[in-house]
Amino acid sequence: MRRSACERLLRSIAGIALVAASCSVACKRSHPPASKAKEDPPLVVKADSEGLLLTWIDDKGDFHIETRVSEVPLMGRDSVRVVDPNREYGANADRVFVVDLRQTRPDGTYAVRAMARADFEALAVARREKSGPTLSNASGSTEPPSSPTAAAPDPSASGSATRPLVIIYGADWCGACHDAARYLRRRGVAFVEKNIEKDPAAAREMQGKLAKSGLRAGSIPVIDVRGRVMVGFNAAEIDGALGQAL
Repeated sequence: MRRSACERLLRSIAGIALVAASCSVACKRSHPPASKAKEDPPLVVKADSEGLLLTWIDDKGDFHIETRVSEVPLMGRDSVRVVDPNREYGANADRVFVVDLRQTRPDGTYAVRAMARADFEALAVARREKSGPTLSNASGSTEPPSSPTAAAPDPSASGSATRPLVIIYGADWCGACHDAARYLRRRGVAFVEKNIEKDPAAAREMQGKLAKSGLRAGSIPVIDVRGRVMVGFNAAEIDGALGQAL
C-alpha cells in the first residue's frame, strides 16, 4: 500500500510539472518578438514650428511650399503635407504625413495623420478639376504629374572637379519642376534634379542657399545656376543667368 501510494504521488507530481512546463512555454510565446519593427515617432507640429517643409494646395490645385506654419494661408490649411528635413522616414515612398492646421489640440499641437501619397495628390486633382487648367497643368489633364525623366548625371558625383551648371530642387508632383527640366534638356544644358521630399540633405541644402540669397521658399522649383538662386521657373530668368555663367 505504501509503495502504491508513493507511485501515485510521484505520478501526480510529474503531471503537475508537465502542466507547469506547458504553461511556461505558452506564456513565452504570447510575448511579441523582440525584433518587431517600431513605428515612426510622430511628427510634432505647433504654431511656432519652423524649418519644416509644409506643402499646401490652393483652390486651383497648385502646390506651394512654406517653412513656417504662420505662412500657410487659411485656404490651404485643411490638408498640408509636412516633411521634417532633419529626420528620416524610411523607404515607404507611398506614405506621406498630413497635418490639419485649422485648429490646435489641447496640448497646443496640430493633428498629424499618415495618408497614401495618391490620396494626397488626389486632393489637388479634385481642386484642379473644379477650376480648370493652370500654368503648371496647361494641358488640362486631371492626372497628377508623372515622375521626371532622368536628368544628366552629376559630374561631381564621380569625383570630377566640374560641377553641374544647374541644380533643380523640386518634387515629383511639381509640374513647374518638370517644365524647367524639359527646358534645360532642350537647350542641352547639363543639370541635376534633387528631390527635397525624398532627400532631407537636398532640402537642407536648398534652405541654406535660399537663406544666403535672402529668399524664401514660397514655391518650387528652386533653381541654382552656378550660385544664382531663383524661385520658380522663368525661362527668361534662366537664360539671363546662363548667359552670365557660360
